[in-house]
Amino acid sequence: MKELFLILAAGAVMSMSAFAGGAKEAPAGKPSGATAAAEGLPIVKEPLTLTMFESLNSKVASTMKSNAEIACYKEMEKLTGIKVKFVHPPIGQENEQFNLMLASGDYPDIIFWGWNGVAGGPGSMIASKVIVRLNESMDQYAPNLKKLYAENPEVRRQAMLDDGTQYLFPFIRLDPFVRAGGPVVRQDWLDKLSLPLPKTLQDWYVMLKAFKEKDPNGNGKADEIPYIVKKGSDLESLASMTAPFGVIQDFYQDNGTVKYGPVQDGYRQYLTTMSQWYKEGLLDQDFAMTDSKNFDAKITSNRAGAYIGRIANTFGRYLTLLRPTDPKFNLSGTAWPIGPAGRPYNIRKDMVAIVAGDGAAVSSKNKHVPETVRWLDFHYGPQGHMLVNFGVEGQSYRMVNGYPQYTDYVTKNPAGLAVADVIAQFAISSFTGPMVQDRRYFEQILTFPEQTTAIETWAAGGDTSLLLPPVRSTVEESKRLSAIVNDLNTYVSEMSVKFIMGAEPLSKFDDFKANVEKMGVAEAVKIQQGALQRYLSRK
Repeated sequence: MKELFLILAAGAVMSMSAFAGGAKEAPAGKPSGATAAAEGLPIVKEPLTLTMFESLNSKVASTMKSNAEIACYKEMEKLTGIKVKFVHPPIGQENEQFNLMLASGDYPDIIFWGWNGVAGGPGSMIASKVIVRLNESMDQYAPNLKKLYAENPEVRRQAMLDDGTQYLFPFIRLDPFVRAGGPVVRQDWLDKLSLPLPKTLQDWYVMLKAFKEKDPNGNGKADEIPYIVKKGSDLESLASMTAPFGVIQDFYQDNGTVKYGPVQDGYRQYLTTMSQWYKEGLLDQDFAMTDSKNFDAKITSNRAGAYIGRIANTFGRYLTLLRPTDPKFNLSGTAWPIGPAGRPYNIRKDMVAIVAGDGAAVSSKNKHVPETVRWLDFHYGPQGHMLVNFGVEGQSYRMVNGYPQYTDYVTKNPAGLAVADVIAQFAISSFTGPMVQDRRYFEQILTFPEQTTAIETWAAGGDTSLLLPPVRSTVEESKRLSAIVNDLNTYVSEMSVKFIMGAEPLSKFDDFKANVEKMGVAEAVKIQQGALQRYLSRK
């Protein structure tokens, strides 16, 4: 590992220093490990040190220099006998340093990475002997993950390759509660105008018209922007509103048949409706240019009426920012609208991606595979699950009527640190890692009851059947698919904006469709269909 450490040394890399960061010392907790014997601990009789490449999350970096300082990993070292030295690339240089590591040929014992984004996919990393196949090792040394897979076959399906290869200990978001996001509306504006939460696309139209014409922000300027979106293909983009029309601005499935949304009649209907909303001033007139900064400004200036968003980064943050100066400011999560397609389709990809692709793989240089697999598997067992989600009992949480409740040190930190940043001192649940993220962690970082209600609304409602599962193409397919899709995405995005803004008449939709077909969409659909069939055949 010497060469790798030298590669990463310029900037900041590996640090095992003690806690640094201005927070007061946490209260002492009672020793854990009551179930150590039952879980076959310690893993090793003699101390063992492993190395692990992993990005340093900003929440950890706000008070510490390495994941090694997180309380759960300190406790795991005591219980298992295995110490892990983390190799952290400088923040902002993760991809560059990952590629340098690959080029060096000198790998740490464990590599935690987003493997779906690697050129050629994880299969290419196994073929080039960067990481190793783990089926036999998991079967023998990973009883906790094996049990989880047996109880949740879809999780296992998402974690494997098409040929059945197991290669990672994944970050798993099993409960829909921790994956939810969706439509958000200004509840105080609805209350002022005596309007109910919208359920259908027509309800949305009535609501947006009222927001436009009845001065719900009360400043007399008629400056409301009824529906705002961000540019790009993010959740908050206008493309989310294709859902009521039963299509996606991408590849999707219709009862197992892969289709490409922009060439469907539903997409024509979507463009027609959004063009109408744009002409009537219901849709943000700058929708094609609004970035995150502009998006924030339109909401915090009390002008935006509705958007599609996330529970923490937008919903909770805006309530936190605006409630102190405007106690009446309120938001509600509302169901995905029912439109011509007749169902409340939810096209948020996170809702079907239980395994996001992030996970810990064992490198080909690892000389202690059984011990490594057991250490990683510990994260998914009863004691490890509590450690990585909540930290050390008595310090960061206490059991109250069977519920792991964070202590005042976490929720009312004496140094004034944000809850997520304090949790990161004790556990990895506030970012990512080889683990199952616990719903009870997420419940406690929600500051407002409106957030919980919104998540329950989004998680309970919405038909996700249009969404493709996390399929994988072969290396050759990926190259061809990228060549087609890159051009397709650019053309579809540009033409969609022109249609909605009126720069191109919708009478030219058939010409648009013909051009898309000439760009190789049929071949791309065939590739995706094959990938879906392979996914469904995984056992």
